[in-house]
Formats: sequence, structure tokens, C-alpha cells
Amino acid sequence: MIKLLPGVLLFLLWAYCLVDAIVSDQARVRYLPKWAWIVIVLLFPLVGSIAWLVAGRPATAQRLSRERGGAPGFPEYERPGRLAASDPAKDEEFLRQVRARAEEQRRRYEAERRRKAELEGRAGAEGEGDETPEGAPGS
Repeated sequence: MIKLLPGVLLFLLWAYCLVDAIVSDQARVRYLPKWAWIVIVLLFPLVGSIAWLVAGRPATAQRLSRERGGAPGFPEYERPGRLAASDPAKDEEFLRQVRARAEEQRRRYEAERRRKAELEGRAGAEGEGDETPEGAPGS
């Protein structure tokens, strides 16, 4: 029974690495194309599996974040290929434009809200005069 243990462990490692290589995203596999890693793992079960785990397996978001100096715990900053701001002046200009657009939208909303309230107020005042008392002629 104990003599079978290394073989079973090697098979489990090989199967795990093979499946992991097959389901990994092509763009995130490191150093070699995905098909090459699959062939290496198939032909060299022990060495290929270890090589896949060490060199070919896609980096996790947490490891990428540490390597790139990203902020931990914020997935939008850990996304591969995220670019940092390169021109603070352009960033300030962009933020100024965003604030101005938000303020303009806020002013338009408030004006529209006031206009609707005035129209409803007028309609209510006009509707009150239209009612005729019961028993009055014309009812």
C-alpha cells in the first residue's frame, strides 16, 4: 500500500497540473504558449508538472498586486494591465470638467423640479375654482 503512495501522488499532481493548464486563460499563461505547457505536462509528468506550477501557471491577482505595488484589497487596482495616471495636469483638468458637468446637471434637475412644482401648484389652484357646489344651477 505504501509503495503505491508515490505513484498516486504523482498521478494526482499530474492530473491537477494538466487540468489547470487546460482551463487557464491563454493570455495569462506565462513564458510559453498554453499548448506548449500542456504538451510538457503530458510528456514529462513530474518535471512538467513542477515547471507548470513554478513558471507557467498564471499569476494570482494578489501576487500581481504585490509585484506591481498595487493597493491590496481593491480588485480594480489589481487588474492586470491597469495603467497609473501619468499626467497630473490632465487628471486635474478631467476632474474639473467632471465637476462642472455634475454641477450643470444638478442645476438643470433643480430647475426642472421647481418648474414641475409650479405647474402642479397652478393646476391645483385652477382646479379648486372649477368645482361647483352641489345644488347650484348647472350641476
